[in-house]
Amino acid sequence: MVSEARMNSPIQVRDDAPVVRASRALLFDPLIVLAALGLVACSLVTLRGATKHAIPGSPLFYVERQALYAGIGIVLALVIARFDYSRLREYKNGLFAILIASNLVVYGMPAIRGSHRWIPFPLLQFQSSEFGKPLLIIALAGFAVDRARRLHEQRTTARIMLLALCAAMIVIPQPDLGTGLVYVAIGFMVLLVAGTPWKQMTALVAMFVASIAIVLAGAPAAGVHVLKPYQVQRLTGFLSPSHDPGNQTYQITESLIAIGSGGKTGRGVAQATQTTFNYVPEHQTDFIFSAVGEIYGFVGVGLVLSLYALLIWRGLRILTMAKNLFGTLIAGGILAMLMFQVFVNVGMTIGIMPITGVPLPLMSYGGSSVLVTFISLGLLQSIHIQSRIAAAGKGRALLS
Repeated sequence: MVSEARMNSPIQVRDDAPVVRASRALLFDPLIVLAALGLVACSLVTLRGATKHAIPGSPLFYVERQALYAGIGIVLALVIARFDYSRLREYKNGLFAILIASNLVVYGMPAIRGSHRWIPFPLLQFQSSEFGKPLLIIALAGFAVDRARRLHEQRTTARIMLLALCAAMIVIPQPDLGTGLVYVAIGFMVLLVAGTPWKQMTALVAMFVASIAIVLAGAPAAGVHVLKPYQVQRLTGFLSPSHDPGNQTYQITESLIAIGSGGKTGRGVAQATQTTFNYVPEHQTDFIFSAVGEIYGFVGVGLVLSLYALLIWRGLRILTMAKNLFGTLIAGGILAMLMFQVFVNVGMTIGIMPITGVPLPLMSYGGSSVLVTFISLGLLQSIHIQSRIAAAGKGRALLS
């Protein structure tokens, strides 16, 4: 009787229907992997040519270490991608505490080139402000989700922005103005993606502009100097680098010469005198884009920017397909971090942005920056994988 009833029922469930479970490896976004590996390859090729004379007797000093950092970063990204990012939400308070504590600890460490930014380890100078970027993104996303029903309230906007500003105010005196600005950009993006009303966002932008005006003009006029003179000159000197009395924008002038001399296809390693002979300071870190422009010209610059465009495009796609608000906010914070750093770094090398010491993701030499970028890409992959798994589960539920 039961089997006859099932045969006459208009809705039948196939007990023998196969359940397809895709391997997690197949759920990765391959274009993010392509863009990341492409940028690492560009970094290694550029470092090999631009730093061959930097360390006497060790022409591959920077190349070998950058490759090691990239290898470790890839492993970290693979491990992170296999975990469900949603579990991180319950650790938001602890992660924010680690962010604050690690950035306070560096003030007790020995100064390196006049800055308290690094915690020394055998193979790596641990830069706590860099590792604070993904910690801040996760913490702010968690706080926003906890107040998901009150995101339109001014109190919510103020709390999230104050958390970002609190972190920024700790790292700026290290001094690390660039990372502090990245923290602020992350806070803005989290609020924007969370759907904060435009009136509140406009008010935040107005207060930010007013704060800059007070720090650069109002406070000095009243005899209060928030920033040191050389910092003010770096922030304003890009507007007219040729009239820089303190020579704080020397890097911009030399960078413009390097990029301009590269032409369409570049001068090649043998003729790239601006970077290979250290006329452009920090050409392996903050000004590596100048080395790309001089050695490989417009072709090299176009390739690097295309890889960043691909990375950002895939990040935007992941933002729209995240399975929950927490994933959407994390993806938005990571995008803010990447876009801000690329725009500011490239901008300062071509003279349209001030010198702030922001590294170029996956291109600039530095273990902390490379590892943090791969950790962030691992989070993006985790969001992508979890969204694909959730979508597949809904599809099976509809078919059953």
